[in-house]
Amino acid sequence: MATFPVAPVSSITILSSSSYSSFKLSPLRAFRASVSDPILASRSQSQYTPRRDFLKGIAVQALPLLFLKDSSPSLAREVEVGSYLPPSPSDPSFVLFKASPKDTPALRAGNVQPYQFVLPPTWKQTRVANILSGNYCQPKCAEPWVEVKFEDEKQGKIQVVASPLIRLTNKPNATIEDIGSPDRVIASLGPFVTGNTYDPEELLETSVEKQGDQTYYRYELETPYALTGSHNLAKATAKGNTVVLFVASANDKQWQASQKTLKAMLDSFQV
Repeated sequence: MATFPVAPVSSITILSSSSYSSFKLSPLRAFRASVSDPILASRSQSQYTPRRDFLKGIAVQALPLLFLKDSSPSLAREVEVGSYLPPSPSDPSFVLFKASPKDTPALRAGNVQPYQFVLPPTWKQTRVANILSGNYCQPKCAEPWVEVKFEDEKQGKIQVVASPLIRLTNKPNATIEDIGSPDRVIASLGPFVTGNTYDPEELLETSVEKQGDQTYYRYELETPYALTGSHNLAKATAKGNTVVLFVASANDKQWQASQKTLKAMLDSFQV
């Protein structure tokens, strides 16, 4: 049987406990230290843990680490947007959000062109779950994904949804008119407005808007059974290889108080 040389104890350098005296360990670092260095671990607990209990501790404490690793890459800050976004040049009562590559995986991959819109300064950006963000499928996603989300419990919520152009047409770099009529587009994207199903009878109003060379389809829906809310506003356009959809949603109480605000946000959306 082959044998392997073992380094003598005298050849292994061991740092003294005093070498760590300047460290203050967070719980996470203390756990990592307990796995890699018994001397450093002794700084975070009064005595060594028996081997069996120690292994049990690893099994229990490793579980949160899996969730930390799987957390959303979103840079959403769950504070009022007025604390970090600039006032809108057109209306100082709103702030202006301009999406950049640091905001979403699709923008970093170049699959979505930068977009912008205004919102009240009291709203908060919320995190997009990793499975909904498109992070796992960039740069080629087969299904729509959520770009960003903002909400205010008294006024409603908004989200930007992006869909691969190929899902709606085989024509590369198609405009929204190339895809079809407003009714055809909302029939395809309606479930991403409501969060569940789309019923054409829920469509109250449709219009077409031009901003320079870009065409937008606008919609107002009354959706009593929608997961997003009983009232939904939407605005869609196509640019590059993607159709981008802006959705503003509210329940009945929110709609009574903030429909003008939600419509102003919808008006401001552009790609």
